[in-house]
Amino acid sequence: MESSSRRRSCKSLPNSSPARTASDGNTGIMDEKVLFLVFRSINWDPQVICLVACLSRRLRAVARRVLFRELCAARAPLMVAALTASGAKPLGRLGGGWYALAKLLFFCCGCAAATRFFSPVETPAKGHFVGVSRFSKTSGRSFLPRRCWGDLLFVSDPCEHPEAPGGCGGEDLGAYRGVFRGFMRSRTRACLLRKRAELEARVRCPYCGARVWSMTAAGLVPRSAARRLGAHQGSLEYFVCVNGHLHGYCRLAHLSSSDSDHYDANDSDDDDSDEDDKEGDEGNVPC
Repeated sequence: MESSSRRRSCKSLPNSSPARTASDGNTGIMDEKVLFLVFRSINWDPQVICLVACLSRRLRAVARRVLFRELCAARAPLMVAALTASGAKPLGRLGGGWYALAKLLFFCCGCAAATRFFSPVETPAKGHFVGVSRFSKTSGRSFLPRRCWGDLLFVSDPCEHPEAPGGCGGEDLGAYRGVFRGFMRSRTRACLLRKRAELEARVRCPYCGARVWSMTAAGLVPRSAARRLGAHQGSLEYFVCVNGHLHGYCRLAHLSSSDSDHYDANDSDDDDSDEDDKEGDEGNVPC
């Protein structure tokens, strides 16, 4: 009798498992595997992922834990591999999380207000999704002082925002963004701490919400940054948050063909090394 009752109870266990699975809400569209397949079929569209994340807390949690990570890995594989290298686990956790990196890849923060070292804008540039972004570690090196060249920094090309007619001599507003690898162990962070640079009171990182340092206020902006952006020296400012995200603004000069040739000649002695050129950049990140 006892053995037969044990057999009956064992046979009933598989039938009880689906009931528990259905009750925990992780079936159908809520199943992470189903969501993975759905978004992979649409090439990890970032705007659709953002819309789905707004539907419920559970979907938002899945998006932050899985979907944004897979979005970054699928759209910028070389960049993600570089950011998670140097002892980090593949697709491990990044400073600020995968949601912040995904937002940085596909969203230009614009420039809505003046800062301490950047003159006010007559027409604030609002944040927006970008169709294609190019992030370059060679460009990122131009934003680092010589003593910090050992750091790995990816920086995007500036997103151009036309000024209102008659504003600032026809110069457009440029907004750019970037991310460090292993910022907590970087030379840039060590320089900021050694200089006792103060965190900004009125500026926050537009990607993770953390507090930021002004590289301009800390005196860590090299001349090569303005040359790389095509901006006048002194007409730019950028910030780095405690998680290693960079964002900044500049005024882009309209160069004639002769000015462009002169700029390229001067840029040949910039901080870009042959080794960087051989390694190559991470190219375009299509939205």
